Amino acid sequence: MTKRFALIGAAGYIAPRHMAAIRDTGNALVAAMDKNDSVGIMDSYFPAADYFTEFERFDRHVDLIRREGNPIDYFAICSPNYLHDSHMRFALRAGASAICEKPIVLNPWNIDGLIDMEKDTGGEINTILQLRLHDSVNELKARVAASPKDTKFDVDLTYITSRGKWYYTSWKGEDAKSGGISTNIGVHFYDMLHYVFGSLQSNTLHYSSESTAAGYLEYEKARVRWFLSIDATNLPSTARDKGLTTFRNITVGEEEFEFSGGFTELHKRSYEQILAGNGYGLEENRVAIETVADIRNQTPNTSIGEVHPALHTLLGR
Repeated sequence: MTKRFALIGAAGYIAPRHMAAIRDTGNALVAAMDKNDSVGIMDSYFPAADYFTEFERFDRHVDLIRREGNPIDYFAICSPNYLHDSHMRFALRAGASAICEKPIVLNPWNIDGLIDMEKDTGGEINTILQLRLHDSVNELKARVAASPKDTKFDVDLTYITSRGKWYYTSWKGEDAKSGGISTNIGVHFYDMLHYVFGSLQSNTLHYSSESTAAGYLEYEKARVRWFLSIDATNLPSTARDKGLTTFRNITVGEEEFEFSGGFTELHKRSYEQILAGNGYGLEENRVAIETVADIRNQTPNTSIGEVHPALHTLLGR
């Protein structure tokens, strides 16, 4: 049976992936909302969807169609990070379920409140943790699971994705709204690390600025040095020489873990799993949200854990 969707945050970068996933799973987007109106991309997916730039009018429309017997089944939430909690609550109060982009919330205690709301309303919240569906990630997970019990892998995670000055004047540049660098561009990596390497045992922040963060994580099966940045000056020369603006690298031991491809269908696969009752709910998000919240509230300390080589380079400039 075709499900009826509404989308909150239709003008954002990630929204078209949700539009495509709704279409490609045979469902319908009937309403969308964003305070910005640069949403011509909707013509490629659901040109007949009702559109609102004011939340109050969107709220009234959602309530009206519910009363007419055509309720929304799912809200897809692609709004700024700090609004996810509020918009998921709205979805549940509207008698629907929610599919929310990561980070699902900024703080762990928000998860507890949403669990209570699920119980009260009967709705369900799922999130897009697409790296858990990536074939290469699952191959690595199987390899780790098959290793001797006391094995700990040495892992380096490096992710540098250049952003311009616009980033700092948008909501993404405000820690209170985005959660900072580690949350905004790193939360899905922390979830992947937990998914592959098991329970988190320690978490140390080594460096933090408005553009860069680095630290050390220890999991049941891994010791991880991580470095995240949106500053192009942190790109390695090998990337700059090729004119690249993004560098993503994960090494496990001496081996580079390759997962640059295979992302095309992951939102669709996520939707398929959610609609089949096999999605990733609130509890599956808890460890990653606890990780980024802990990072956000630490004072940097390089005396604990191994420092990432890229941070050595940055501090040595």
